[in-house]
Parts: sequence; C-alpha cells; structure tokens
Amino acid sequence: MRWDQLFDDLEGQLERELTAEEVDLEAEEERLRLGRLSVRDRLLALQEAGEPAISLLLLGGMRVSLRPVTFGRDWFSADLLDGSSRRAQCVVPLGSVAGMTLDRDQVAASLHPRDSGDGHPSLSSRLGLPFVLRDLCRRRRPVDLVLADAVLHGTIDRVGRDHLDLAVHESGAVRREAAVVEYRVIAFTAITYVKL
Repeated sequence: MRWDQLFDDLEGQLERELTAEEVDLEAEEERLRLGRLSVRDRLLALQEAGEPAISLLLLGGMRVSLRPVTFGRDWFSADLLDGSSRRAQCVVPLGSVAGMTLDRDQVAASLHPRDSGDGHPSLSSRLGLPFVLRDLCRRRRPVDLVLADAVLHGTIDRVGRDHLDLAVHESGAVRREAAVVEYRVIAFTAITYVKL
C-alpha cells in the first residue's frame, strides 16, 4: 500500500515537472516571437484586427490618425483621418514612424500572432518605396510632401535610389515650367509622408 502511494507521488512530481517545463518552453517561444516583431508586423496585425483608426507619432513630432490600407516592403498607404469631409490618402515610409499611441485593446491586437498565409507574399508587400514614388512620378500626380519642418506641394519629376526631385508649384496649378517656383532634391529619409 505504501509503495502505491510512493509511486503515485513520484508520478505526480514527474507530471508537474514536465508541465512546468512545457510552460517554460511556451513562454520562451512567445518571448522569441515578440522579439522578432517589427513596427510593420504590429501595424499589419492592427489592420487585420479591423482597427478603425491608429494614432501614429511620426519623425519630427507630428501626430496623425489614419487607417492603414496596403503594405509594401518599407511603406504603407493609409486613409488620413483628419476630421475633414474630403477623404485624403497618404503613403507613409515605415522609417518615419517614431511610435504609436494605442489603447489596451489595440496593444493586445498588435501583438496577436498573424496568419502567415500560404507563404507567398503579395506583390505589393514586395514593392519598395521607390517603386510607389516612381508610379506617382509617371502619373504626374501632384502631391503634398510632408517633411519634419515643412509641407511642399508639387509634382515628382524623377526618383533615384534614395531621393526624389520635386518641382514645387502652387496647389491646384498644373505642373508647367512657368508655374514651378523651385526644384528640390529630397532624401527619402527626410519624408514624413506623402499626401495624395
């Protein structure tokens, strides 16, 4: 009878140790997963959770409220939620995101493991910021280039590997040589976001 109790006790101890080891292993795997998360991953998780608005702190101290729409390799497009009735869109380089202001539920949603899908990233998720800017250049689309210390309105004339040329002109004016006030060469690292 005492042997049965001894074996039951040993069996219980072994089971508790195995369970504790399993819990420790799961906790370590979760720490590793969280350690690999990027700002892009957290923004994607918020988008997938259907968050209606995310408050971002951009380089230079600018705060914007937006709803992410499409993600690229180093950028994302979003609907700006500035309170106006006109729907404004923008392209935000991920390098210009200094932080996010989230509530408790948004923090939990941003940490939620994402479904990796079928392993094949979408075309847009492989495209870099220069590709998007070249498309705006090709379309001759007037933009507001928001920098940390200024907002420049104009048309992108050409896009290099790490910079662009902007023909600055009045808002509403068509990009004609006579309408151009100045030409600016701007490094991508200086761009906070591009408002369309």
